[in-house]
Amino acid sequence: MSEKSKPASDFALSCPLPLSEYPTVQLAHGGGGRLSQQLVEKIFLGAYGNPVLEQLHDGAILQTGGGRLAFSTDSFVVRPLFFPGGNIGSLAVHGTVNDIAMCGAKPLAISAGFILEEGFAMDQLWRIAESMREAAAEAGVEVVTGDTKVVDRGKGDGVYINTTGIGWIPDGIDISPTRAQVGDQVLVSGELANHGIAIMSVREGLEFETAIETDSAALNGMVEAILAAGGSGVHVLRDPTRGGVASALNEIAGQANIGVLLEESRLPVDEQVRGACEILGFDPLYVANEGKCLAIVAPEVADAVLDAMRGDPLGRRAALIGTVVAEHAGRVYLRSLIGGTRIVDMLSGEQLPRIC
Repeated sequence: MSEKSKPASDFALSCPLPLSEYPTVQLAHGGGGRLSQQLVEKIFLGAYGNPVLEQLHDGAILQTGGGRLAFSTDSFVVRPLFFPGGNIGSLAVHGTVNDIAMCGAKPLAISAGFILEEGFAMDQLWRIAESMREAAAEAGVEVVTGDTKVVDRGKGDGVYINTTGIGWIPDGIDISPTRAQVGDQVLVSGELANHGIAIMSVREGLEFETAIETDSAALNGMVEAILAAGGSGVHVLRDPTRGGVASALNEIAGQANIGVLLEESRLPVDEQVRGACEILGFDPLYVANEGKCLAIVAPEVADAVLDAMRGDPLGRRAALIGTVVAEHAGRVYLRSLIGGTRIVDMLSGEQLPRIC
């Protein structure tokens, strides 16, 4: 019997690996979506699993003799290194300060580790270092330690930066993704998708009537105001970076075993950014932000927290965008402008590579 005449049942039709498994690392493993989640759960939790790490917070919360510390680390590989409104240096400081703040902590100090490519221009390195100093000063922290390595020409894409931060958590503050409760309100501190579209506009040479700038900024001042206004009613804080608001809320929904219902009519998106997303085929909910805060709060403090956000220069377009619900636990839904609902799933691929 020839191969062509064999019955279909005789062929091995199964994939040698489950479709969600990959024998090598893919770009999408760093995109903040479903593959990033699988990488963390299957590789890193499997290797390092412990009660602190398993919280999957923006940073680790460590109990010490004198109270609680927040500890976080992040690496930055953005391309291009300089973009409208910032560069890899300011982005690195803002990213780590914000991760500490999302734990409800007051940032104290950060470290900076540089991986430099042979041949990288010293004047550009100086600009990056200066922007880090300025960003740290504005956030009220200092770069107190660090490290430098140099790799061969062509092996480092100019410069990569790792920053690590520590901060202290005031008594009475308990921020955790598992604290989201049915009835809680979902707030965001401003327009979505500015950072990802700013990066894309430079990378692809796109031109708009006015330049779209990154929203990269330190949010610790705003978070202090949020906590002062909402107190123990502030349950979850998250900066929706890689994977955007959609991926961040899906992670929270899974960890807290709750559902989230978003209202499309309430999502704050700049018109130019919305237009760019439509041209490029992007959904603003999945595009990275670097200066926005999601807050999930008890309904009785929602108005006060929203006012606190809007009272900060970085939060003037803050909005209530959704509600925590008992239905469809572990999932995020969106009520559209015409009244229908659709699933807002975890990002599966890499929408915008190298945006942070």
